[in-house]
Amino acid sequence: MRYLIGRYHEIALKGRNQWRFVNQLKTNLRHVFADYRLGRMQSVGPRLMVPLPDDLADAIAIERARLVFGLQNFSLSYPTARDIAAISKEAVSRARGLPAESFRVTARREDKTFPMTSPEIDREVGAAVVDALGLKVDLHNPDLTISIEVMRDAAYVSAGKIAGAGGLPVGATGKALGLLSGGIDSPVAAYRMMKRGLKLDFVHFHGQPLVSSASREKAVELATHLVRYEGQTALMLVPFGILQREIVARTLRPLRVVLYRRFMLRIASALAERVGASALVTGESLGQVASQTLENMAVIENATTLQMLRPLVGMDKNEIIEQARALGTFETSILPDQDCCTLFVPAHPETRARLADVEAAESHFDIRRMISDAVSATEVVRLAFPPRSDTTLSTRVTESST
Repeated sequence: MRYLIGRYHEIALKGRNQWRFVNQLKTNLRHVFADYRLGRMQSVGPRLMVPLPDDLADAIAIERARLVFGLQNFSLSYPTARDIAAISKEAVSRARGLPAESFRVTARREDKTFPMTSPEIDREVGAAVVDALGLKVDLHNPDLTISIEVMRDAAYVSAGKIAGAGGLPVGATGKALGLLSGGIDSPVAAYRMMKRGLKLDFVHFHGQPLVSSASREKAVELATHLVRYEGQTALMLVPFGILQREIVARTLRPLRVVLYRRFMLRIASALAERVGASALVTGESLGQVASQTLENMAVIENATTLQMLRPLVGMDKNEIIEQARALGTFETSILPDQDCCTLFVPAHPETRARLADVEAAESHFDIRRMISDAVSATEVVRLAFPPRSDTTLSTRVTESST
């Protein structure tokens, strides 16, 4: 029997509300291991004990656990008797065959009635490993750390702690709708908000039938990558090209980009209401493009009553690219496409739009009808991780959709 022992840091600071975060963490672990039968999880101090089935390979267990926000680090640990000889034997077994020349032992006693102190356990087990394997002790920069946790029922031994995703469990702080453009910024923004415990569905505005389906395909690929961090999501694909063409026909060139963004927020807000999301997440970075000046962001945000979350607002492009590479979305984001953002863009868009001018321009449109048409034409792709047979199913949004 093996255990995944997950340790949390920020969750441990939640006081009387800690149990809510721990319960969400348990739910998320079951989602990410949905194709395996996990045992009964227990919270012991600042850690979660998760029994792993025999048919779950170590490599898969590590890969999946790294995706779960809320775990600061984790170990694959093996239980043994609460006896120093048994603990030493298990430590030697865990370390044997690993590519390490130096090591240290780190013991913690959850049960303080154990007759040896933590330093005494370190020394005794360390000596056994040196005698059996000839490894060198290095307390400061070891190749391998053998972790021992003494609980009331058993001692748990692992070879190394693995860095987790950190943050808070997805779903613990609410639900939002992420605007997924297909570019570099929006997947990074989504990841950062999921790390703060937000559950996200996504919306992508595409230019079909006026352009190819490339941006839709990119959005599906990016959402498929991001769903690994939350288990399930919905990607809403909004055909925006026809609406853009209507804006172009009735609006002076400089204001078009601002109007596009305002209509996107209105449509996204209508979709957010249907899925129970209370905020919108964007990849905006202050000053990066014409629509992201301070004045334009204020005018655009005025089109929705939902809270706007902009986790990248103070980051520069190089910082965002670095995070996109680490996340694994960069190569997909830079694939060429024809998205709605490239349609009907004026050579010199307005960078300091005034709300009065924008509202005057919008007075020529039947806004309610345009939003309704866009929502009705929206397709929904439902995704899950691990993939299921009923995922990636395209459906049409209707008035009764929730």
